[in-house]
Amino acid sequence: MKLDLQFVRAQFPAFEEPSLQGWAFFENAGGSYPCAQFIQRLTDFYMKNKVQPYYPYPASMRAGEMMDESYRRIADYLNVEASEIHFGPSTTQNVYVLANAMRPMWQDGDEIIVSCQDHEANAGAWRRLGDRGIKVVEWHVASDTGLLSLDDLDTLLSSRTRMVAYPHCSNVIGDINPVKEISRRAHEKGALSVVDGVGYAPHGFPDLRELGADIYLFSLYKTFGPHLGLMYVHRDLMGKMENQSHFFKEGITRSMLTPAGPDHAQIGSACGIIDYFDAVYEHHFDEEATPAQRNSALNKLFREHEKALLERLLDFLRSRDDVRIIGSDGAEDRAPIVSIIPLNKSLKKVYEDLTAQQLMLGMGDFYAVRPLMDMDIPRQPGVLRISFMHYTSMDEINQLIEGLKKAL
Repeated sequence: MKLDLQFVRAQFPAFEEPSLQGWAFFENAGGSYPCAQFIQRLTDFYMKNKVQPYYPYPASMRAGEMMDESYRRIADYLNVEASEIHFGPSTTQNVYVLANAMRPMWQDGDEIIVSCQDHEANAGAWRRLGDRGIKVVEWHVASDTGLLSLDDLDTLLSSRTRMVAYPHCSNVIGDINPVKEISRRAHEKGALSVVDGVGYAPHGFPDLRELGADIYLFSLYKTFGPHLGLMYVHRDLMGKMENQSHFFKEGITRSMLTPAGPDHAQIGSACGIIDYFDAVYEHHFDEEATPAQRNSALNKLFREHEKALLERLLDFLRSRDDVRIIGSDGAEDRAPIVSIIPLNKSLKKVYEDLTAQQLMLGMGDFYAVRPLMDMDIPRQPGVLRISFMHYTSMDEINQLIEGLKKAL
């Protein structure tokens, strides 16, 4: 089974937008194009249901139904319970709230391990607990590859470890970490596994029950939907956390970790992402399947397409002696997030030349400051990042390669 790219791209209005014609989009790790299904739901909500939800009149009842549908259907795809899903303004804000909610669970002198491969969203708020009696232990990356070592983790874990925080994959390095194995090792020490999935989830929603992490976070604006952060928190944890909302929200799990209150319209439209996934599944497969099974099938479909594009790009980059690939140079166990440093020209000049050729890429540190520090890569100018999705075409990869030939 091959991905029907024409069908997929037809679900994204950006590919028909006149102002974007001729441009190839390779900054997807910063935010994806939204799917038509989400856009339609958001438009409908603002036009028909932009009222306080859950009152007993039709517009309000429908608003509440749309919100409940998003919790339920997204949870089903992730293979968890709807009560374990929480929506906040962003992943950074969600981690900040979590850090405050979880601090009372721990004693002074307890330890948390925080990786140095993270986007600062899953690093900064945890490290601030070092000022509040918690010992922060850093899990550094290898200086040459940027990878995390399980052997290093074993030396860091102790009887006082209460949490291990790390990314499913780095937003600058791209290599996929073995979440299931890391979670197992953390649990053996009685510690929690907290995963930043922002870089990974756009390439396929994970089966969270299978992964075994206690907390998993990602951004819906990078998975074709609204500017919200999604947070999975295992049901057994909620009763141990300190309520971060109004006092009368104690015990209402949907509210306890969202002190700012819910964004009704964005939550109500978020399951447009699932409408899109269902449409792609039904276009490619005839078999009846549960949402989690559909998700698994789509992951394989997306992965095979992305891997073919990634291999084409990496083959080209490996053939050059004027560019450095950050991280591994193989397509196995790697998301299509590739950071490079030009060796013969300034990064800024290469970036400008690529932009002039209608290539949309990213340049900088992408808030992944700590892995760059460990690898002795200056924050300024940082790296040039290439990131793409299952909706990316081979023609666009070829456009990128031709652009790199000229720019390098």
